[in-house]
Amino acid sequence: MPTTAIFCGVILILLGIVGYVGGVMSDRASLTALIPAFFGIVLAAIGLAARAKESLRKHLMHAAVIVALLGFIATAGRLLFKSGDLTASPAVISQAIMAAVCLVFVVLAIRSFAAARRERA
Repeated sequence: MPTTAIFCGVILILLGIVGYVGGVMSDRASLTALIPAFFGIVLAAIGLAARAKESLRKHLMHAAVIVALLGFIATAGRLLFKSGDLTASPAVISQAIMAAVCLVFVVLAIRSFAAARRERA
């Protein structure tokens, strides 16, 4: 699971960087385009820490799920709030991708947690 956290974190970092660079190139740069990168940095850092510290892996992976869940709720909630006037703008596409990546991570983590629990029993 730490590898999955790192992978999803890297995807979010790249998404944020691409969004920001795209904004710079079109003279519409905004620091809010880097929000996926900030979530990605935290997620990747937690994944790296979990990989390095076996004794804290369980707690760190739960923290990673919380970060991803917050990322999903924030972006999906914003998309739902604006659902009446959504256009295929770079910001909306970035938010949709971030929501999808975060949701996939949360689902994979829950499946992993359930499998680990069944294994212990």
